[in-house]
Amino acid sequence: MALTSKKLFRKFLIWRYKHISERQFVFILSILVGFLAGIGTVLLKNFTHYIRLLLELEFFKNYQNSLYFIFPIIGLILVYIIKQTWLKKHIGHGISSTLYAISKLGGIIPKYNIYAGLITAPLTAGFGGSVGLQGPAVSIGSALGSNAAQFFRMSQKTRMLLIGCAAAGAMASMFKAPIAAIIFAVEIFSLDIAFTSLIPLLLASVSAVVTSYFFLGTDNLLRFELTDKFQINDIGFYVILAIITGFASVYFSKVFFAITNFFKQFESRAKRLFIGGLAIGTLLYIIPALYGEGYGIMNNLLKGDHVAAIGRTPFNFDLSNIWMVIGLLLGIAVFKAIAMTTTFGAGGVGGVFIPTLIMGSALGNAFAKIINNIGLEFTVSESNFTLIGMTGLMAGVLHAPLTAIFLIAEITGGYELFVPLMIVSALSFSITKYYISNSIYTLKLAQRGELMTHDKDKNILMVLDIDKIIETNFIILKPHMTLGEILNDAVAKSSRNHFPVVNKNKEFIGVIRLDDIRHMMFNTDLYDKVDASSLMHGSKDVIIYEQNSMNEIMEKFKVSGVWNLPVIKNGKYHGYISKSKLLTAYRQQLINFT
Repeated sequence: MALTSKKLFRKFLIWRYKHISERQFVFILSILVGFLAGIGTVLLKNFTHYIRLLLELEFFKNYQNSLYFIFPIIGLILVYIIKQTWLKKHIGHGISSTLYAISKLGGIIPKYNIYAGLITAPLTAGFGGSVGLQGPAVSIGSALGSNAAQFFRMSQKTRMLLIGCAAAGAMASMFKAPIAAIIFAVEIFSLDIAFTSLIPLLLASVSAVVTSYFFLGTDNLLRFELTDKFQINDIGFYVILAIITGFASVYFSKVFFAITNFFKQFESRAKRLFIGGLAIGTLLYIIPALYGEGYGIMNNLLKGDHVAAIGRTPFNFDLSNIWMVIGLLLGIAVFKAIAMTTTFGAGGVGGVFIPTLIMGSALGNAFAKIINNIGLEFTVSESNFTLIGMTGLMAGVLHAPLTAIFLIAEITGGYELFVPLMIVSALSFSITKYYISNSIYTLKLAQRGELMTHDKDKNILMVLDIDKIIETNFIILKPHMTLGEILNDAVAKSSRNHFPVVNKNKEFIGVIRLDDIRHMMFNTDLYDKVDASSLMHGSKDVIIYEQNSMNEIMEKFKVSGVWNLPVIKNGKYHGYISKSKLLTAYRQQLINFT
């Protein structure tokens, strides 16, 4: 049966090569990938929804506040058990893991990523973990895109394009915003905006949106129709909000990295679960609005119902007092980042995208309420400022200003707020970029030199495999070897003109080039009098295998002016990289990219 299937598939591939061009087949695959990403996102949302429905049964309602403490811990324990006993693999943050697969793994994403997030993310968010589902949706879609490309034997470049198509599909299906989804894929995954890549992105995005409409109808996560028009007199307030959201984005990112590093010091996952579970349970008990993804906060604030947005707290705050409401909204904005990262630290699986929207909506709404109630006779639209606050946080935290603009424009059904959207997005992004060079998704990858950008030269260098460029067929010398031994055992037997010298621990201590001994090669009187230690000299630079990226290696060649550099791996000599071989590999990869 298996052999028959393989034969049929082989016949299909042969038929495809004969009758369907590469470009046409990519278009077909992009539609398929968009559909699969849409299905994955629908399943993710529905699983989470059904878990919430189960926890909202009448039996639980009388103990709701107390259960806000217990439910997230139960969800985290279930995720821990699944990871330890079934998956037995690390589940990284969806978008960061996908970016790493693109830059360093040639777009190869393991199959388990398809179902790992589909199970663990709904358990985390459904039981109240303060995370979003966009990251896992992108991870599931990207894994589907990668494996579809592998299944149909597509090239590395096509594989990466289909991953971008899947990411766009997940975004389009989640928010029913196909244009923003395409921009998201281009901004976050640094895809080239060319006609050949744009059409597949469009097809995938539309395919995913149609899939979402088919299964979920017209229901949308963010349900809002713009009614208040943009007022030119509000420009000054939008600028102030942009500055606030910019620094709030810096705060969000700093908190994320600080709490992440705090949990990294605990090697035991059980210990992380215990500490993080208690912390997130306490936070959600005190501020129930942080429970789960938090779409209710955004939708209720957009409708003007801040009482429903804040929800019932254990302290019975007076929500008729507008300043108490403002304080609680600011509290939600401040603690959302803490609750989200603590959920991750405890072992939960989820995304960053939605929490940024929650924080932005609370911040924008609180700012509008302050303006309207400060007593200076100013009146602004609270719903508009709620939307613009979301834009500012998205642009700053995610470093995706265009995605922020078009997502809000699409979900509101118009472009009435385009001017303030652009102002706040640009300023917030600029402020955050000044203090934090990369987004939450990309900072660690950028620090390791593993981040794809829109700089094609750097991207090509990044995807080069250093192991395929290192040459190890150099004859190694020992410092005690005489000139005669060097000539007989090395020079006579090698086509190379470089001879590395290593000590007894195989540590690189110098190099002898043919030019260094050419003038004495025929002076037999020196054969027993001169040894390698007196002839060798240091290299102008060395390449550290574990540390230096391809971009840094190219820079070393540029600065040193040499054509060969030794490679040190685990502190020992490993081989040489020649500039000519590196440039040859670069040219070949450039052909593949273009």
